[in-house]
Amino acid sequence: MTDHPADTPTGGLELVHSFDDGPMPTGVSVSHTGRIFVNYPKWGDDVPATVVELKEGRPVPFPSDEFNQPRGDDDPERLVSVQSIVVDPADRLWILDTGSPLMQPVKPGGPKLVCVDLQTDTVAKTIVFEPDVALPTSYVNDVRFDLRHGVAYVTDSSDQGPNGIIVVDLESGEAWRRLHDHPSTKALTPPELTPVVEGRVFAERPADGPPKPVTMGSDGIAISADGERLWYCPLLSRRWYSVPTEALRDRDLPDERVGELVRDEGDKGGAADGLETDDEGRFYSTNWEHDAVLRRLPDGTMETLVHDPRLLWPDTMSVATDGYLYVTANQLHRQAKYQGGTDLREYPYSLFRVRIDAGPVLLR
Repeated sequence: MTDHPADTPTGGLELVHSFDDGPMPTGVSVSHTGRIFVNYPKWGDDVPATVVELKEGRPVPFPSDEFNQPRGDDDPERLVSVQSIVVDPADRLWILDTGSPLMQPVKPGGPKLVCVDLQTDTVAKTIVFEPDVALPTSYVNDVRFDLRHGVAYVTDSSDQGPNGIIVVDLESGEAWRRLHDHPSTKALTPPELTPVVEGRVFAERPADGPPKPVTMGSDGIAISADGERLWYCPLLSRRWYSVPTEALRDRDLPDERVGELVRDEGDKGGAADGLETDDEGRFYSTNWEHDAVLRRLPDGTMETLVHDPRLLWPDTMSVATDGYLYVTANQLHRQAKYQGGTDLREYPYSLFRVRIDAGPVLLR
């Protein structure tokens, strides 16, 4: 195999949409019919609509403009600030609402999971998280679905309180916390981890005062192809972990026992924001330290699916039925919060895609 210089793009990255103005996107998901949905959390940008569909190159509020106009941060009937969107195997769009603009403490009614029927573009179900599930400090970050067992799994990546996994019964709407503040869900900080992006240590850097470590916990999440294990990783960690899904679903099993079943799956090659899987049993990991998306094969081999300097903070991924992996690149690390009070982001933000069988580059 030919070696590639570190600054040479590999993997055939294709531009799908250029965000030339407006807020910074995080999540992306693609329906079975090719419809593309994007979300924008309310982190300080002006966000006219927190969820949109890309139509003819334009973001259109979804499922409606009214549904994107909350009447307060505790509105259970409208979207407040969305961090993640996922099309499930039944081709329904699920919207994960943090209820936390500017990552402020949440109020009951804000954090929720909303299902939109893509046949009618109408809300089919809303599951509002109770205060003992979405804690005042919670920041619900990403979600994956196992319709074989009728459940969803949600990461709580809070940088102010306990981290963990939230399990949601999609039929009853009941939800419960698992791995509550387990070490595998917690961010690593120096000296255990010194994350670097664009050649600079990634840290919170206020306009005045010393820098401090970023402490976002359990973030990326993915379900194995056989549904037997849930994989997850903190935002600030180069390792990923898995746990039996059966243990997460068993409400009679003490959480301490669930924690004992966690397996360290090793070093994934860099810190990641998003995780994803495909039906071949391969796991994908964004790598914001190296402008890349990596992939783990069923035998444990790690590959670089794509490396490109345009992948400035690859955030969320979506493997679509068209054989492509879609990924947003949003320059998250250039926000003023991490740059001494100066916003260094530059338009455009980008949505890319890459074929998942395009001949990846083997890491040696």
